[in-house]
Amino acid sequence: MTGLGDAPFVRAVKPLVDAMGGEMLPPQEAGRDDVVLSWEGADVVAVRLPQLADSLDHILAAMERRQGRPLADLDRKEKQELVRILEARGAFSVRHGVETVAGALGVSRFTVYNYLNRDKAT
Repeated sequence: MTGLGDAPFVRAVKPLVDAMGGEMLPPQEAGRDDVVLSWEGADVVAVRLPQLADSLDHILAAMERRQGRPLADLDRKEKQELVRILEARGAFSVRHGVETVAGALGVSRFTVYNYLNRDKAT
């Protein structure tokens, strides 16, 4: 993180950037689509946000780390809860989101759709 300006500010936003799967870089290296964060009137750090599909992969990897085991090893109830969380986070608005989640959970697309529809029925 050297060269990124105010270290306390950078340390404060780093967990959020990491959770999103973003990349932090010096503000002068910011591209058109990057977000430049300022503190007390000075540009401190630029954040390069991931593509949506990459975000979903990042979210799934983080959930797997949190669970401490492959998502495919979760029981049905845990998988249903995970699908609810992913739906709330917009995972299924990403192209091929259902297929990506199904692959990570070790289930079929049909099963993921059943989990989604089950929630809507209750």
